[in-house]
Amino acid sequence: MVRVNPLPNNFYRRLIEASNLSSFRDLLIVPGRSEVEPSQIAIASTFSTNIRINLPFVSSPMDTVTESRMAVALARLGGLGVIHRNMSAEEQVEQAKKVKRAESFIIRDVFTISPGARVKDAIEIMTKNSISGLPVVEGERLVGILTKRDVSFAEMGTDIRSVMTKRVITAPQTVTVEEAKRTMHDHRIEKLPVVDKDGKLQGLITVKDIYSREKYSSATRDSQGRLMVAAAVSPFDLERAKALDKYVDALVSDVAHFHNSNILDAARRMAKEVSADLVIGNIGTAQALKDSVGAVERVNGVRAGIGSGSTCITSQVTKAGAPTLFAVAEIADVLEELNLKIPIIADGGIRTPGDAMLALAVGASTVMMGNVFAGCSESPGNLIKIGGKYYKPIRGMGSPSARQKRFAVDRYASMAKGIAEGVEGYVPYRGDLQIVMDEFSAGLKAALGYAGAKNIKDLWEKARFGTVSSAALEGAGVRDLMLPGD
Repeated sequence: MVRVNPLPNNFYRRLIEASNLSSFRDLLIVPGRSEVEPSQIAIASTFSTNIRINLPFVSSPMDTVTESRMAVALARLGGLGVIHRNMSAEEQVEQAKKVKRAESFIIRDVFTISPGARVKDAIEIMTKNSISGLPVVEGERLVGILTKRDVSFAEMGTDIRSVMTKRVITAPQTVTVEEAKRTMHDHRIEKLPVVDKDGKLQGLITVKDIYSREKYSSATRDSQGRLMVAAAVSPFDLERAKALDKYVDALVSDVAHFHNSNILDAARRMAKEVSADLVIGNIGTAQALKDSVGAVERVNGVRAGIGSGSTCITSQVTKAGAPTLFAVAEIADVLEELNLKIPIIADGGIRTPGDAMLALAVGASTVMMGNVFAGCSESPGNLIKIGGKYYKPIRGMGSPSARQKRFAVDRYASMAKGIAEGVEGYVPYRGDLQIVMDEFSAGLKAALGYAGAKNIKDLWEKARFGTVSSAALEGAGVRDLMLPGD
């Protein structure tokens, strides 16, 4: 059966906290009067205090989920990717750089070549970095530009000076998007170097980036027009955090149990040394939130949920955990009590737009997903055909194989726990990320429409929860039908 009481939203949060109603299968939203159509509903939200995103979907920092390809694709669609740390610090920095270089109005971190280099050197740089041209710089001054067309049929040992284009069309640092488009059209060029008054190279504008900017108008971008990206770090790895800080927009604490005195001390030191937004977690209780904001003077986001992920077996192995809805409810109440505006990231167990809506309704600003994104084309790992269907690999970061790799590449990783808390397996292949995000966006808007909310903040006020028995849940599903593919 379904039970509901028309009481304030914080009552429902406390109901979740005080009962065993912690599963996404225990609750549903009771429909309310809607004033808008789903197409008019806004689902933009905040990932952290300084990062606003147009879709409230964030990818989990798992090594079968988020590397640069996923982070680029998700940011272009309006979400955010958190690059995993199961790699060396240098590799993780390179992953972040790839996201930042993926597109920008003015690329600041430009690959260049000197006029005395050889054609073979230029081809190596272009091939390695998947680019089609290089500004030619002598000292800091721009002296030419080189494209693949210039080197395609040149001898490998030929020097760049003899094949580069010497008369280069440039733009000043004050150039606007429209001015750049007009200049590139008038001169039929695809690359427009940006120089200062002394002719020193300051950046590069490409046709590809301008097209991408227009195509992905809802992308998550920084003040320079670059895609935004976050990276996972251990609170103890200050060296890695400082290296990443130059390129990422947020650093996400990546520990299963943040509510630990040593971790709080390390996070407090890290907050003073980095400028990127700092997201703490994972935590699952009101006291953990109070102790965290008391110990760490700068908290820009909170990752909530312990033991709820599809590849996590912490709760089964240890009988300890804080399911996602419970954790979000506890933290949301404390933030309200302390009058703190810190976004909550609901992490674990979210598989459908309805699950996402429930997590947002109890106080989260965004939802973090691993299982959903692992099945997309953009996740790491190859497609595997099993029984005529396609799958992609997934493993929890507490699984034996993931732990083994982390201990090999991360000198700050230690065998603090002698038991694995994750598993590995396969998830059904879902196709391109665009398809999945369209489905989740449409589903979430429809869910908010049923709740009578016009945006996520409105959902926090208007959501009314019903408790669901197993019989009612079964009765609400598809039944007495043979479906295609069965």
